[in-house]
Amino acid sequence: MSAATSLIGAVVLVAGLGVTAQLVADRLQVPSVAFLLVAGVIVGPEGLGVVRPELFGEAGLQAIVGLSVGIIVFEGAFHLTAERVKEASREALGLVTVGALVALVGTTLAVRLVFGSAWPVALLVGSLLVATGPTVITPIMQVVPVRDRVAAALETEGIINDVIAAILAVATFEFVTTAASPLVVVEAFVARLAVGVGVGLAVGGLAAVLLTRLSLSRDNAPQNARLVVLTAALVAFAVANTWLTEAGIAAAATAGLVLGNADIPHEDVVAEFKGGVTVFVLSFVFVVLAALLSIDDLRALGIGGLLVVVAIVALVRLPGAFLSTIGGSMTRNERLFVGLVGPRGIVPASVATLFAIELRPTNPEAATVLVGTVFSVIFATVMFQASLARHLAQALDIVPTTTLIVGAGRVGTELADRFEARGEEAVLVDRDSDAVEQARAEGHRVVHGDATDTATLDAADADRAGVVVAATADDDVNLLVAQLAATRFDVENVVARANQPDNLAAFEDLDIEPISAGFAVADAIDDAIERPALSHWLADASGTGDVLEVELRNDALVGQSVNRVADALPDGSLVAMVSRDGEDRVPDGEFTLDKGDHLTLICETNDAMRAARELCQAE
Repeated sequence: MSAATSLIGAVVLVAGLGVTAQLVADRLQVPSVAFLLVAGVIVGPEGLGVVRPELFGEAGLQAIVGLSVGIIVFEGAFHLTAERVKEASREALGLVTVGALVALVGTTLAVRLVFGSAWPVALLVGSLLVATGPTVITPIMQVVPVRDRVAAALETEGIINDVIAAILAVATFEFVTTAASPLVVVEAFVARLAVGVGVGLAVGGLAAVLLTRLSLSRDNAPQNARLVVLTAALVAFAVANTWLTEAGIAAAATAGLVLGNADIPHEDVVAEFKGGVTVFVLSFVFVVLAALLSIDDLRALGIGGLLVVVAIVALVRLPGAFLSTIGGSMTRNERLFVGLVGPRGIVPASVATLFAIELRPTNPEAATVLVGTVFSVIFATVMFQASLARHLAQALDIVPTTTLIVGAGRVGTELADRFEARGEEAVLVDRDSDAVEQARAEGHRVVHGDATDTATLDAADADRAGVVVAATADDDVNLLVAQLAATRFDVENVVARANQPDNLAAFEDLDIEPISAGFAVADAIDDAIERPALSHWLADASGTGDVLEVELRNDALVGQSVNRVADALPDGSLVAMVSRDGEDRVPDGEFTLDKGDHLTLICETNDAMRAARELCQAE
């Protein structure tokens, strides 16, 4: 069999395994990276021997891995919008500064103490393992429902620390191989970061101008937009990498940030296309890199390898995460989740593999420590943290309840806007593809399917919904959805839109709260006439505030008077009513609150409403 035929066969096999791993992971609702690693070991030299390093050649492997990493990092940065970062800006900043420094120093010390490696080699390993990366965090966040602030912090850390780790590792590698002054590390890091950011800004800005100002063919506009964005990712990586090795990762990330935050046409189509390309590239590269792993490198580390993994996970990552998130908005359990979920991904795997190829002829011991440690940490964190992340989130009770809204029309999307403005999670379900695409373009999470099918409701996480709203224009659909939510998924709070007044009795017979469309309009008109100020405030399109009802669960507030609780509430919040044992009352300032009371709060701003909810529900 010719070399070309063997290479083609290997490429097709790797691609097929990658796609299969993604399908299995989607079916089981677990991150795909664990399956990709296992698939790579099976087809590699340690398994079937179908995928071997010599098939690609050193230069070919570097090109494939480099361009693939560029696309993956670009994709992650493209979705890292300013609004997304703001959701966890304090924690994200801590993770990419304090967290990265703790990871670097802690990992370097662990490698030095356990293996007795030279300081430059230990620092090289520490530099690589700073990275978590979007290749492992994003698949986890897609199947593990956590609050947006937690997901945003982890995703921001993954993008930025990927860049930091790659550039820092290259700078350190020069120090290891040339025995130059330690200042070389600083100079090389700054130079590559500057080149990468400069090239990324230029390429991303040019691509944004091209997309927004040049006349694209009407028929081919979405296709052309996809091609421009993909080309921008490749050009940014290639130009910067040609200038300085590994500056391409910073360039790809910067270009992705620029385009992701620019108002470009067909952004939803571009995002969907790039997501598909990234999934394929990620699958391919993960399988290839896992296939190139030598079990001998892992075995050579012995018990020391296990000790280093435990040290990095328990003694470095966990304290680092807690230090990084001091003073933020996360709860203790959310901070613990961040500390326990820090899997390493494609950047340390790819860079370690390429460095080992260069090191092995002159310093085989260093190459073994490098590859063995990096892949041990990757395997351990991916196989355990990624696979158990969903169960961990549930055990820590940080899985937020959602509001499930069936019907992505005007009523459904308006409801979703209001819930999300209050900091709550909303999921829309609709079977109309146009309505689904429109809602997704507006930034909502939408499940495409028939909500009268339990499989669709399962996909929309109906099992963790605190409220289900059936808001379609079809009363029969609303009735069936409400019945399924109440009986099959045990949702206590089910509200249904009744389009025809004659159908109200049918909903009430099933103990489902019906909202008559006609009566609702009449009430709104009456409020506008009799209570114009309140009506205008509640209907304010800017969503600057609202009325909130929340259950009191914070032990620190139980037994306190309304006056004392009012002092603890954020500015712009007022206790208007207390509901206890089915009785509603307007309390005076000396009224004492009990655990389980439902407080009706008037909140002047959405920020005040979110803070008040967190304060009252803190346990």
